[in-house]
Amino acid sequence: MPDRRRILRQWREGAASALVTLVRAEGSSYRRPGAHLLIGANGECSGSISGGCLEAEVVRKAPWLTRDGAVVERYSTLFDDTADIPYGLGCGGIVDLLLEPVDTPECRALLEAIEASLTGAEFHVATWLPLQGQPLRRVVFASDGRLIFSSATLTAAEIAAARTAIAGQPNSNGILPSTQHSTQPIYVHHLTPPQRLIVLGAGEDAKPVVTMASLLGWRVLVADGRAQLAQTARFPEAEQVLATSSLGDLSLRSNDAVILMTHSYEQDRTLLTQLLAPLRDHKSSHHTSPEIPSYIGLLGASHRSSLLVSEAVASLGITIDECCAHIFAPVGLDLGGDGAEAIALAIIAEVQAHVQGRLASSRKLTPASVAEHIVQGGASRYLQTHCALEAAAKSQA
Repeated sequence: MPDRRRILRQWREGAASALVTLVRAEGSSYRRPGAHLLIGANGECSGSISGGCLEAEVVRKAPWLTRDGAVVERYSTLFDDTADIPYGLGCGGIVDLLLEPVDTPECRALLEAIEASLTGAEFHVATWLPLQGQPLRRVVFASDGRLIFSSATLTAAEIAAARTAIAGQPNSNGILPSTQHSTQPIYVHHLTPPQRLIVLGAGEDAKPVVTMASLLGWRVLVADGRAQLAQTARFPEAEQVLATSSLGDLSLRSNDAVILMTHSYEQDRTLLTQLLAPLRDHKSSHHTSPEIPSYIGLLGASHRSSLLVSEAVASLGITIDECCAHIFAPVGLDLGGDGAEAIALAIIAEVQAHVQGRLASSRKLTPASVAEHIVQGGASRYLQTHCALEAAAKSQA
């Protein structure tokens, strides 16, 4: 998300000549499909499509590669320890990059959709990749299926096929095979809004939470009934700072993340009860699903949170199980450390893991995973030889 903001700033300033999009990644890759790099006429750029190993090469060649229109280029980041100078390409994967001039209706439509997504809108984009003399073509749909843009040469059948393809791949970006209506592969790109974080409480310890969330490109709203604390000057990175203690002023959504950190037991109890009220309303009205923020975190010790939960469920007439299924308390991953910054890091890390569906995962290497990577050819010959010698020594012991 921070990349999108920098890219749009450069584009709006008129300092752009080519847009690069990562459309396919095989193996290990620092960035995933959907990453962008905007290149200026003088070599300046915003965004990234790798960990830094590809940008210089792509920036250097982009003007020449896009002189006749959009192209797709393949780059390998597989580490080759036999090369005299490996150029740092050690990510261990292969990526396909779409390079397109910015002065086309298709690129302008994409950049405008990216810009609108930052304010909360959602779009679905299908791009027919340039192939064997066939030019790039593109459609942009709103989240409700409305056609926002289509290339002039696209037929109604092709647009309908794109809508079907997007429906079949609702949650991920990637290249689809050619269809009966086109021999060109179609790249599907979902432009989702930035994560929205609602911080209820404008104390000093809320400042690093807001700062870290803004670094991730999230839209941050701070609310506190104490007007002397709820001031924009204290939270310059926040999108909104409201002097209110009413949730009705916040227009909460089901994909929001909410942190309760007022440091007032009474305020937290009132806010928690209001946040969980849809569970009670759901029981009485039999709605299909209650509208509750996907993440609700309570700052404070376990015994304090337990008391808050017990009073909230008693007030709402719901069960403790129902309540605990929707809250994270104590808030934050158990990362250790002390102080406001360490707590903020734990909170933001837990929210990030939750919204990405990675809350229970770990990337810690194990002997089994190391062996698997070596078998798959992901390690250098040095590592393979070292492991083989180590295994032989163990067998002789």
